[in-house]
Amino acid sequence: MSYISNFIDSLNKRNRKALSIFLTAGFPEKNNFVDLAKSVLDSGADLLELGIPFSDPLADGHVIQAASKSALDSGVNTKDVLNYAEQISMYSSKPIILMGYANPIKKYGVENFLIDAANSGAKGLIVPDVPLEEYNSFFNSNSQSERSRGLDIILLTTPTSSEERIKRIDAASSGFVYCVSITGTTGVKNTFDDSVIANIKRTYSLLEKNKMMIGFGISKPEDVKRFSPFCNGVIVGSRVMKSLLMKEERNETLKIIEQLSESCK
Repeated sequence: MSYISNFIDSLNKRNRKALSIFLTAGFPEKNNFVDLAKSVLDSGADLLELGIPFSDPLADGHVIQAASKSALDSGVNTKDVLNYAEQISMYSSKPIILMGYANPIKKYGVENFLIDAANSGAKGLIVPDVPLEEYNSFFNSNSQSERSRGLDIILLTTPTSSEERIKRIDAASSGFVYCVSITGTTGVKNTFDDSVIANIKRTYSLLEKNKMMIGFGISKPEDVKRFSPFCNGVIVGSRVMKSLLMKEERNETLKIIEQLSESCK
């Protein structure tokens, strides 16, 4: 079992669901980002997902798109993100997961990125625009060697994924399976109908190898409570990023995380 899987499992055994918080790396301030990340972890985040700023983040809604643009305008690059991961990993043993799109990783060099990501202390990687069919070619079939270095490659399911595809994703993924709760981009939908719940239940029941974390649209403690019986944890991004984008007081942003963390118990 991987570091991330073990970490989530240890939380679940204490009757707690894992809370992963997404932050766009380098936003809202390039030079003070590590301090923000530390505060987020101290406020109850169990895992931290660092988004590598990209000019065309297709899976992300307008909030994270705006944050990504701001970070890019501030000069944040992939090396900066890896440096952030290294500093944060020295501060906390909680898992850090990198989320980046294929183009910036290709530009960096896939093999070099995987090595540097593992050396930074990051424990996992999500590349949302690399589908299952392109997994082996993108990672040059080196996923097993990367896992041996401690870097999990985390794959995503969607509401349109067939049962067979979910099983294949479960077999290929490590760390956990990222269950996208809704169709569309992050941060757009804030209500969930019966079909969403049914799909989450279906996906959770099909996984044999991995834990399952649910993301997209989760914004409040009530959402966490509703989904908790059908997952091992939740991922929250746009709600926190919106608070940062609106330049709310830091304490207000951290209060959101504290409330979400409390609902995971």
